[in-house]
Amino acid sequence: MALPRINPTGTAASNQLLEHYKEIKDLHLKDLFKADTDRAEKLTFEWEDFYVDFSKNRITEKTIDLLVKLADEVKLKEAIEKQFAGDILNETEGRAVLHTALRKPQGTEVLVDGENVMPGVHAVLEKMKSFSNAVINGDHLGHTGQAITDIVNIGIGGSDLGPAMVVDSLKFYKNHLHAHFVSNVDGDHYQEVVKNLNPETTLFVIVSKTFTTQETLSNANSIRAWFLKTLPSEAVSKHFVAVSTNIESVKSFGISEQNIFPMKDWVGGRFSLWSAVGLSISLALGFDHFNSLLQGAYEMDEHFRTEDFHSNIPVIAGLLTIWYNNFFEAESEAVIPYTQYLNQFATYLQQGIMESNGKSVDRSGQSIRYQTGTVIWGEPGTNSQHAFFQLIHQGTKLIPADFIGYVKPLYGNKDHHDKLMSNYFAQTEALMNGKTENEVRQEFESQNASEEDIERLTPFKVFQGNKPTTSILIDQLTPKSLGKLIALYEHRIFVQGIIWNIFSYDQFGVELGKQLAKTILSEVEQGNSGGAHDASTSALLKHFIGNS
Repeated sequence: MALPRINPTGTAASNQLLEHYKEIKDLHLKDLFKADTDRAEKLTFEWEDFYVDFSKNRITEKTIDLLVKLADEVKLKEAIEKQFAGDILNETEGRAVLHTALRKPQGTEVLVDGENVMPGVHAVLEKMKSFSNAVINGDHLGHTGQAITDIVNIGIGGSDLGPAMVVDSLKFYKNHLHAHFVSNVDGDHYQEVVKNLNPETTLFVIVSKTFTTQETLSNANSIRAWFLKTLPSEAVSKHFVAVSTNIESVKSFGISEQNIFPMKDWVGGRFSLWSAVGLSISLALGFDHFNSLLQGAYEMDEHFRTEDFHSNIPVIAGLLTIWYNNFFEAESEAVIPYTQYLNQFATYLQQGIMESNGKSVDRSGQSIRYQTGTVIWGEPGTNSQHAFFQLIHQGTKLIPADFIGYVKPLYGNKDHHDKLMSNYFAQTEALMNGKTENEVRQEFESQNASEEDIERLTPFKVFQGNKPTTSILIDQLTPKSLGKLIALYEHRIFVQGIIWNIFSYDQFGVELGKQLAKTILSEVEQGNSGGAHDASTSALLKHFIGNS
């Protein structure tokens, strides 16, 4: 067994954390700062271009010590080494978990079943570089001799979310190629994408490890049919490429073998943007920027692998999720980037976090009696302040939040950036301090409000505060810093999964609905609503078939 089977609730640290929680659960963050004037310095970590402040969390140094003790008891350090060494951590599927190998530099070694996989990793990167450069420079032309102007990525899940998020987040660095993404099997989606495209100048990147995913193949076949209304079948080889392991099926589609980019089964879909799945990133941004993304992730990998847990940013971030989820019973976490560029970041993290750690069976196959996984959500500030921040500030739920901000804007508009970041700082301060009844009364009195209005309105304007936040302040949004940020959250997922004693790298929960959908599709196609379903589903099918 590559990973231990240790129930976290049975550890000495867990019992000590429970007692510690009872001692500090009612302490206010304002009081913690008053009690320790060095608190901010002690709980803030500067690493490269990252400044990460954990001090506005409902923790003390003792909390960190006990959480690290928990990590030690469940053998987190050993698990980290096993992951980077290529051990079979995805035991239910018999696979290593090696997205970290995809960003290791040339000349390093990672063994899987005794074979060094790194030469193969870099061979794929070289192929991506060569192809991307040929398309960008106009050396790879379409069937009619015209240069490529648009790229359409066809995939779903990790084959879409990662590349789409990175391309959108780094659009400041994009080249002249226009990237589009088709994922949903909803036919309206692909038709909206292709309706303004010229097939003679468009390149399609089909991303499907098995080349059997229903949504991806349906979209690929429909787009191929749209394409063939304008161009002959032999043009497919110039305009379609694939990222897949199913060489024969890809060739049958009409794609030449030289335009197939391989991927390995030790790369999970939701961690695959670093692989050939990132081809659309390399095309839209240029290979050098894609390579910088990899370098940034590698630097975070090394920090995670080598840094002491007490100053290890992904480890502390992961441990804080355990603290809030399993002791404060907080079920969700918000991710608030103060840049419009990261408007897809929380959506991307939803798959990575909830598909990985949404498990109710431990590594021994036993039902779990403690909470695992968290609901992840968020939108960019300041938009989110005018939407759901009311719930975080004055609602009844405890919602820890990550605030991601940048010191320097990309276009250099200082006026706007100062306003944006003033909100970033103000919100974490407001969430921490809140507003007391006395402060509300003093504010009313300064406005010469009547005593009647003061009495009536004061309860509605009191803010409890004591809402935990983590501030991640980065020098500037670059491909390299984004690589670091994504890897930070990847390692945070790993930490949580190890402590919860679950397998984070399978996703069997995704399969049941897919299986049922195949059965129902045949009924819909035949106009038959009389299958063996529950009364609700049968009635829904009857209504749909009868009115479609």
